[in-house]
Amino acid sequence: MNKTPTEMHHFNAPDMDSSSSNSNDYFPTKVPLNGLQYSDIDAESQNFLADHHLGKKKFEDEYSPGSATFGMSVFNLGNAIMGSGILGLAYAMANTGIALFVILLVAVAIFSLYSVHLLLKTANEGGSLVYEQLGYKAFGMPGKLAASCSITMQNFGAMASYLYIVKYELPIVIKAFLGAADSSWYTNGDYLVLIVTAVIILPLSLLKNLGYLGYTSGFSLLCMVFFVIVVIYKKFQIPCPLPEDFLNISEPVNASESHHNTTEDTSCKPKYFVFNSQTVYAVPILTFAFVCHPAILPMYEELKDRSRKKMQNVANVSFMGMFVMYLLAALFGYLTFNEAVEPELLHTYSRVYQADVVLLIVRLAVLIAVTLTVPVVLFPIRTSVNQLIGASKDFSWARHIAITVALLVSVNILVIFAPTIRDIFGFIGASAAAMLIFILPSAFYIKLVKKESMKSVQKIGATLFLIMGILVMIGSMTLIILDWIHNAGASENNGDGH
Repeated sequence: MNKTPTEMHHFNAPDMDSSSSNSNDYFPTKVPLNGLQYSDIDAESQNFLADHHLGKKKFEDEYSPGSATFGMSVFNLGNAIMGSGILGLAYAMANTGIALFVILLVAVAIFSLYSVHLLLKTANEGGSLVYEQLGYKAFGMPGKLAASCSITMQNFGAMASYLYIVKYELPIVIKAFLGAADSSWYTNGDYLVLIVTAVIILPLSLLKNLGYLGYTSGFSLLCMVFFVIVVIYKKFQIPCPLPEDFLNISEPVNASESHHNTTEDTSCKPKYFVFNSQTVYAVPILTFAFVCHPAILPMYEELKDRSRKKMQNVANVSFMGMFVMYLLAALFGYLTFNEAVEPELLHTYSRVYQADVVLLIVRLAVLIAVTLTVPVVLFPIRTSVNQLIGASKDFSWARHIAITVALLVSVNILVIFAPTIRDIFGFIGASAAAMLIFILPSAFYIKLVKKESMKSVQKIGATLFLIMGILVMIGSMTLIILDWIHNAGASENNGDGH
């Protein structure tokens, strides 16, 4: 993107933080970060971290100092963290309660920062600023594949979540402008996703250079800031409980939410602790919202007067800013709709407003941002697939087109048939995001940081972090799958008339 490292350089000089230096053969292997390495940038990063000149630069052999200032790095990392996950946080709060949500939000933010600490130290000691290369140095090809697959899954999940936003929001915008009926084919979200993919996303995705899309980075972050401001503003405009004639439901409510009644006084009383079948999605939604870790190392390389301590401070400030935005969006979104909030907060406002000008502006801005982001997110996935099938280095239009079409068809099928965006947030958050935040950084740290014994406080902490990550991933995935099975059984019983 225009405000993040656009090209990566060789890094063959010691980190300026002397405490992290290991020996004179610091960073012994130089890994060129050309276009083929961009599978290392995760989906939330690609959302607000578009690259200008993928694979264009020839990388120098000499040490290249970073050029990004502290403030610019904070903004860049904020872009990397912020993504579609913010739209699901109010739903998470509705199913955990305010107090439990704040506890979980603080915990995930702290764990994510600790993970950044492990990653930066591992990069210094392991001699690489490429996420996949750290995996290879630590565990050989299995480690590289684990990192590559996790990043690819995260990218794929983010791409699906962006298209889900198109499916949710574009019909509302069309109805507002054209006054179309719900039965019109051009207000069907499934058709619109296919049309947007074929007419806009596919042609952009087939381009070899996506540099001009870099400006979507800052635009996307500004969209989300504007969204948070509108959420706070609308809290004081929308009454609770909602009068029956105030509701303007433009699309049917998902089955999992149909039991909510927005007109009961009790639904307007905020709850502080909630435990139900949907509570299990809270932690995956939060991990999905905070994952940015594959973008940390390229930003570290671009940081001016770089040191591990300075980069950690960049992360601290960025995470604090995103923590505040996340908390405000979740809190005011929840207080506005309480139990009736949907997995995608922006869509919930369609229950109240058919053609509110401010919300239409937000929707249009978000739609433009996510539509232009999908090709950028698809780029590293296609690169990983190319590497996986062992394709030759020679560019082939036939292979390029075939992989692009296959990926877009796959993500469209997922978006059309997945019941809600909650399932995408939940599954990717419990699997790929948990790997990128908890499991891989701690495993790499334990394996590559040789100067600390396994009995040291640092290694014990990393080991406990690894164990916790495995438990979070297995526990969340198990409960989510059980919830899917339960919902499928309930749907069959309803269909049979029981």
